[in-house]
Amino acid sequence: MTKHVYVKNLKIGGGAPVSVQSMTDTLTSDYDATIARILELANAGCDLVRVSVPDTQSVASLRKLVNNSPIPIVADVHYDYKLALASLEAGVHKLRVNPSNITKDAVKLIATEAKSRNVPIRIGVNAGSSQERLSPKALAELAVDTAKLMEDSGTDQLVLAVKSSNVRDTVEAYRELSKLTDYPLHIGLTEAGTENLGITKSSIAIGSLLLDGIGDTLRVSLTANPVREVEEGRKILRAIGLQKDFVEVIACPTCARTQIEVEKFAKQVELATAHIRKPLKIAVMGCSVNGIGESKGADFGVCGGKQHSLIFKNGEIIKTVDNDCVLQELLKLAEVDYE
Repeated sequence: MTKHVYVKNLKIGGGAPVSVQSMTDTLTSDYDATIARILELANAGCDLVRVSVPDTQSVASLRKLVNNSPIPIVADVHYDYKLALASLEAGVHKLRVNPSNITKDAVKLIATEAKSRNVPIRIGVNAGSSQERLSPKALAELAVDTAKLMEDSGTDQLVLAVKSSNVRDTVEAYRELSKLTDYPLHIGLTEAGTENLGITKSSIAIGSLLLDGIGDTLRVSLTANPVREVEEGRKILRAIGLQKDFVEVIACPTCARTQIEVEKFAKQVELATAHIRKPLKIAVMGCSVNGIGESKGADFGVCGGKQHSLIFKNGEIIKTVDNDCVLQELLKLAEVDYE
């Protein structure tokens, strides 16, 4: 088990649930646009949000954002250590620095100030930021060396990350890092790309690490609306079984034996039960072959027939209904179980 830090009231590491984070895509100096985006992300289930701090105008806005955000705010600072110190003074809940573009003396100053304010720091190592191409092992060692430098300055409230745009390199770097430290780890790819391939790459990398027991907080970095990052991050946690307060709809892949519109029914059930915060599994099966037998793990579901379908619960048939009543019957069962 990793150590833990608190980002405001959010516990990261130490056996706490894996948190999902994202980053605003607005000018931080534009308070109205940035707080609006933060509220969107919070409503989507984001646990903490990172904002860029590239200039003093952003710092001025940051003070107000910190006071009004419903979720903890992480200040993302590169190159200028003075902006990091100003962000801490503005009351930010966590700081992210990249050791590849800041001096060791600056790292020490930032660590000392963060310690005095009890603010955790993420040491975010990115392969693309390094002046030379570093191996996965070297990325991990750079993160650990920076952590030691901060420890020497008095702070151990740290989260480490070693990201790359390459799936294999990222997974190898985190596996190496997990051997070298017990600090909590923020996992994900950087520069993953558009939704099309970026989701696939991130799911493989993040999923592989979580299945290894590596990762305390995550971000699915996409060239897209950041709300999508949160949605996909939560999906990864659900697929792995780390988040269970939702309705999982399982469905057969369809074939010539299918007797009902499986895709249509499955999507309708998924949409209609999205508000339910309870672990339920509903099966939508197109025929007797993929019926009750192949959906034994479901709480209830439908086994499709030509004109009439079987509704089953806990592996037992409970009624036969006309096909135009299937959706209604499934949703009725879902609401009863939810209550």
